[in-house]
Amino acid sequence: MSIIIGRQVHRKALAPLSHFLSGDRNEAVKCGTFIIGFENKFARIKNSTFHSRKCCKPLTHIKVKELLMKIKLIEHLTTDVEIQKTEFVSKFRDSVDEGSTGVFLDAFDIFSSSKNEYKGYVGNENFKIKRKRKLFDMNMSTAVASGIYHQNNEKLIIETEINGFNEMMILFYLLAIVFYSIFIITFLTVDNIQGNVPGLTFILIHGAFLFGISYFIMRRSVNRMKHELEREFFYLTKK
Repeated sequence: MSIIIGRQVHRKALAPLSHFLSGDRNEAVKCGTFIIGFENKFARIKNSTFHSRKCCKPLTHIKVKELLMKIKLIEHLTTDVEIQKTEFVSKFRDSVDEGSTGVFLDAFDIFSSSKNEYKGYVGNENFKIKRKRKLFDMNMSTAVASGIYHQNNEKLIIETEINGFNEMMILFYLLAIVFYSIFIITFLTVDNIQGNVPGLTFILIHGAFLFGISYFIMRRSVNRMKHELEREFFYLTKK
């Protein structure tokens, strides 16, 4: 069917030239109008497909972000302090070690000789930081704080978003789901299922406990980061 349509379009495309050479200008104009209309219609379909693909990713990102906000893994903090923006940025930059906020480089934080509590990026208009990992520190932190600041008369307004959910947790949850699904299917497909009820119950309780613990760790990291940033921002004005 596609070959036949392609041949028909090809013949339509050559028709204006053949009619023009034969002297039939009216037919040439009609065929040329058809080709232009066909090209415009194809361009509109192509553009609509491109825009639909382009909008899918931001829409999905917004839905995921709304979900994280509902379960308290994303919190927002607005702080106003009496200090000039340039002075605050200078002090803030001195209290943050420059580095990546990704999870894969956290293990190297224990070798840092700096006394700063945070690492990341501090710019003139925005920032993105996270708490450094310390040796023998049992308070695991997954939260990353990013925000902007702007001057309002004598006060500096700092708007911060604290996110406790990172990309590593997606991989963790996917592997956990696959792992527990294999165990559950194995228990359900055995011949003597009644004798495996205690084992199946243990797997379900263990899975719920694992998912629950990881959720509370992330939520605790968000609450802790929120409290510490409020104190840190106020301390920088008095420093």
